Amino acid sequence: MQGLRARAEWQFFATLPKAAPGLAVAWWVVLVLRGVLPAVFAVATGVLVQAVQSGGDLARPLTFMGVVFVLLQVLAPVQQGLSANLGDRTAAWLYDRLTDACVDPPGMGHLEDPELAEDLTAARDFDLGQLGPPLFVAMDFIAGGLVELIGGVTSVLVLAVWSPWAALLLGGAWASTHWLLRESGVWRDRNTDEVRAAQRHSDYAYRLAVDPPAAKELRMFGLVGWTVERFVAHRTRLHELQYRATRLRERPLLGCGLLVVGANVAVFWALATAAFDGRVDLGQAVTYAQVAVGTSMIAFGGLNWAMDGAAGPVAATLRLGPATGPAGALAPPPGGTPRPAAGMPTRGIRFRDVTFGYPAGGGPVLEHLDLEVPAGRSLAIVGQNGAGKTTLAKLLCRLYDPQSGAVEVDGVDLRDLDVEAWRGRVAAVFQDFVRFELPLRSNVAPGGAPDDVVLAALADAGADDLAGLDTPLAKGYPGGTDLSGGQWQRVALARALAAVRLGAGVVLLDEPTAQLDVRGEAEIFRRILEATRGTTTVLVSHRFSTVRLADLICVLEHGRVVELGSHDELMAAGGRYRTMFDLQAQRFGTADEEEVTYDVL
Repeated sequence: MQGLRARAEWQFFATLPKAAPGLAVAWWVVLVLRGVLPAVFAVATGVLVQAVQSGGDLARPLTFMGVVFVLLQVLAPVQQGLSANLGDRTAAWLYDRLTDACVDPPGMGHLEDPELAEDLTAARDFDLGQLGPPLFVAMDFIAGGLVELIGGVTSVLVLAVWSPWAALLLGGAWASTHWLLRESGVWRDRNTDEVRAAQRHSDYAYRLAVDPPAAKELRMFGLVGWTVERFVAHRTRLHELQYRATRLRERPLLGCGLLVVGANVAVFWALATAAFDGRVDLGQAVTYAQVAVGTSMIAFGGLNWAMDGAAGPVAATLRLGPATGPAGALAPPPGGTPRPAAGMPTRGIRFRDVTFGYPAGGGPVLEHLDLEVPAGRSLAIVGQNGAGKTTLAKLLCRLYDPQSGAVEVDGVDLRDLDVEAWRGRVAAVFQDFVRFELPLRSNVAPGGAPDDVVLAALADAGADDLAGLDTPLAKGYPGGTDLSGGQWQRVALARALAAVRLGAGVVLLDEPTAQLDVRGEAEIFRRILEATRGTTTVLVSHRFSTVRLADLICVLEHGRVVELGSHDELMAAGGRYRTMFDLQAQRFGTADEEEVTYDVL
């Protein structure tokens, strides 16, 4: 029983009453009625024949038969409507569970855990019609398969009234087709690692072709044809694999056909003999002949191909609930009760002997790192790719906890502070900042703020003439507009500056101005320093024209601090920072520090 409950199909059907109890009950009731009615219609036909043969009253048999016939016609479209609505409700319920699984954990380790990536993809995309039909469509196909299975089984039971051996023989012959033709294993064959890999590759090629970000490179590098060919090749491969999983197996086909034909010949021969000998009358013979034919529905019913695109993603979504919690969890306060973060930091932030590595990351990104950021001052962080700059920023925001060591604020371990309260003290702008399809006002202050705060933040970021506060920042909305990359970055910076005006005490800028030119970035950072005077500011950047403006500069290498000091101090020391700066100047053939843009990331 435990193994049965673990199957994806069981979890799928168990989800339906959770998503929409009333609809699920109605769906099952109509489904069972549709399955039983063909056999009932056969019985009604036999009763009518008996009435005609005996010369009795035909009103009741005709009424009975007419009611059954009408129900057979009416219940099919009713089932379609129920299936569509139940599918929509179930999809919405699953998306609610997925949303909870993604946003409930206080950290973000679950979103970057490679072991959960496949389930996250399956749960996120299951209703888009890529690997199978959307759930509101699949539900009707699933219902159709179950109706035929129930109809076949009901026919077997009615046939057993006349002859148990005939029912067993004919029902067994048709049921054997599921095993002999491997039709019952289709859903497994359509969800193999090879099929999923083909799906991923084809989806990636499809997104390259239709998403705007790749459009420029595809055209400039002549990759349009290559992308189409790649999509066609992977999609063709996917269809081949799916067809191979669903087609009737050729080797057992002849034997299966002989078995079914033999069983039908034996049963119908026995029925004809019984009717000829008078052991069954004409009405009974008509009934049993119809249900004998109806037993064939067993072969075409059951869990069909539509379950492949429905059961697997449902199981993946249900697995994510228990899995994302631990993966995205943060350590509880050692004392049990979190401390408030109001007014912090007043002395500074310190990374004390911090070691951290991502799940399945192959080693620590930060290793025994020590770094102190004095309160009210600015610190710039530079380093090569993989040095740990963004990781350090994530730890400061407490999106992760270090495996060893501690991040301390005014001497208090960050794990002792209330998570939400501390994050309310940090105004962060990451390189991959969010672009809300909302009015400019909501992009600058998503949590709400007075207009004067929003306008002042936009002015500080040099973005006060971009659009009206009520203008949607997306062309798909009435009166909406889109912004360039540099303009969006100014909006993101204004978001951080608005948070500072609302009380944030730490500003974290992780490559926030990558799409601005050198002078534009330097100008923006000067504005930020002016607007955040007295606020602790941490900047991750690759342009020394900006970095040199910070009070302190930290050089990271292999997860450790190798140099720390002001721009003048580090230049005078002649170490790693000076080497990078000189290489930068040499690359552009100028000693003008304001124009240097060496990329150390």
